Amino acid sequence: MVKYIIKRILLAIVILFGVSVIIYSLVRMMPGDFITNKFMQMVIDGKMSEKEFNRLLEVYGLADRSFWGILKGYFTWIGNVFQGDLGRSFKYEDSVSTIIVENMGISFGIAFAALILEFIIAIPLGVKAATNQYGVVDYSASVLSMIGTALPTFFFAAICIQLFSVQLGWFPVNGLTSTLPSDATEWTRFWDKIWHLVIPVFIMVFLSVGSLMRYTRTNTLEVLNADYIRTARAKGLSEGKVIYKHAFRNTLIPLVTLLAGTLPGLFSGAMITEQMFAIPGIGLKAYEALKAGDIPFIMGYNMFLAILTVLGTLLADLMYAVVDPRVKILK
Repeated sequence: MVKYIIKRILLAIVILFGVSVIIYSLVRMMPGDFITNKFMQMVIDGKMSEKEFNRLLEVYGLADRSFWGILKGYFTWIGNVFQGDLGRSFKYEDSVSTIIVENMGISFGIAFAALILEFIIAIPLGVKAATNQYGVVDYSASVLSMIGTALPTFFFAAICIQLFSVQLGWFPVNGLTSTLPSDATEWTRFWDKIWHLVIPVFIMVFLSVGSLMRYTRTNTLEVLNADYIRTARAKGLSEGKVIYKHAFRNTLIPLVTLLAGTLPGLFSGAMITEQMFAIPGIGLKAYEALKAGDIPFIMGYNMFLAILTVLGTLLADLMYAVVDPRVKILK
């Protein structure tokens, strides 16, 4: 088991190296950057000399766009990353790591709440649909899941805003806080924030629950057709015990692979949802930095997500030992 863990960690390091090369290459090939977008018009208008503009490009490592210049810039950047320095944002004029830490809290809260609700709804519903195959529950859940999977985030968010906020007036349109009296208690302010997040969380759950439900249903159907399930039924065990004691644990084994994608999702922010509802999370920060061509932030943010993705995959591999004892024999 120790050898298996060491091999997975070494493989993760190789993967991170490859991802870092891809991230840096793609970002450096962007047609624009923050310095060019901000100061080029000043050069055209005569408010800044071309020499000063080139000096700024030199300072931020953007002057040399040749292969060797990009290669030199990559090793400088990756060396700083290994030291915990993700760079300094052009747009926000602060350390990228500081911006991520300060703004990912609200994104984590929203994503974590949506993830818990997603698992609470999708897994029991998927098991129920599988045990009632071609029944009313199965068809209803399948239709709803396909609708949720097919709807684009921005389109569904616009519908929810128009219906629940504009027409019915049940929820605020955007932001995290309402205009409250100065003597409002902390409890009142807390529930005000929760009320602002109801629609964003609902949108994230509705659009994500379908794929997990269908995945659970498919795995449960496969397990229910296994020989040991038929043997358990032949021994006279109740249907509930057959499903939830024998079948359900084996259904969880493939579901563990989904945990690999939850870790980066918890901390990366919902870029479209946060932008639609003006939620000051890391997703909104990343969206604004992307529009501005903020190269250091884009590279640091994507490297941060790559590290979380690799860690999530590594944890998923190790968690197989929890749900599947056969993994423990690996040497």
